[in-house]
Amino acid sequence: MHTNSWTADELPDLTGRTVVVTGAGRGLGLITARELARAGARVVLGVRDTDKARRAVADLPGTFDIRPLDVSDLTSVRAFADAWTGDIDILINNAGVMDIPAARTADGLDLQTTTNYTGPFLLTTLLLPHFTDRVVHITSELHKQGKIDLDDLDWRTRKHNGMQAYQASKLAVVLFSLELQRRLTATGSPVRSVLASPGIARTSLAAQSKSNVVNRFTFLTNDPERGALSVLYAATQDVPGNAYVGPDGLGGFKGSPALRRPGRAGLDPAMAGRLWDATADLVGAGTR
Repeated sequence: MHTNSWTADELPDLTGRTVVVTGAGRGLGLITARELARAGARVVLGVRDTDKARRAVADLPGTFDIRPLDVSDLTSVRAFADAWTGDIDILINNAGVMDIPAARTADGLDLQTTTNYTGPFLLTTLLLPHFTDRVVHITSELHKQGKIDLDDLDWRTRKHNGMQAYQASKLAVVLFSLELQRRLTATGSPVRSVLASPGIARTSLAAQSKSNVVNRFTFLTNDPERGALSVLYAATQDVPGNAYVGPDGLGGFKGSPALRRPGRAGLDPAMAGRLWDATADLVGAGTR
């Protein structure tokens, strides 16, 4: 379904609403936070570098609340969730890395998998009682090349490959949304779990990756402002549970936000359920 070149000028009035955006100190996250605040929302930036985030929003209109949050550090995730009081209308799991060298977090987990999927999984499940509207998960068209190994989610026995780990983490995000929506629906919750892909947006995300070469071909890519539109659309428009919002151009690489479909592997409910259980075991979330 096309959205007739929807733009941020069409955001609804968000006065009185609280939105949490992770990794919002720069790039798509900062643009998303800026536009939501401009529309009247109180925007909570969950970031690793709070001073940098304060400088980034210092001259922007709107209400910003900056809090420390490193989604690759499960202690930080738990501290953020434990300190939260009140409602969260919208959570946007934006923080992410791409095709980075093998590294372990303070918890001994794979850094890329934890940043893109495991940490956001824990954050979302811990904050679940606070949600009133929706959770937006940022994925990538590259999830369609991803493969999940339930016996080695954390890249302990396989030879690490940065791009394969990225693809797998983004497929895990898609499956997480599917299972989260199933659980929400089963309990009669009005909260929605939705997915957003910015397409190929020219940001620093892939700076250390061989895939960064695509940023030189502007005809294939969205600029960051346009890349953020899929996220803003998924966060504010009346889309169904587990909707997948991405650019309407060829391959989902660029264009205006539209309702699309994830890859077939992201629509497997049995795998989604098994992945949830395996992830909960990995992080000790107690959410089986």
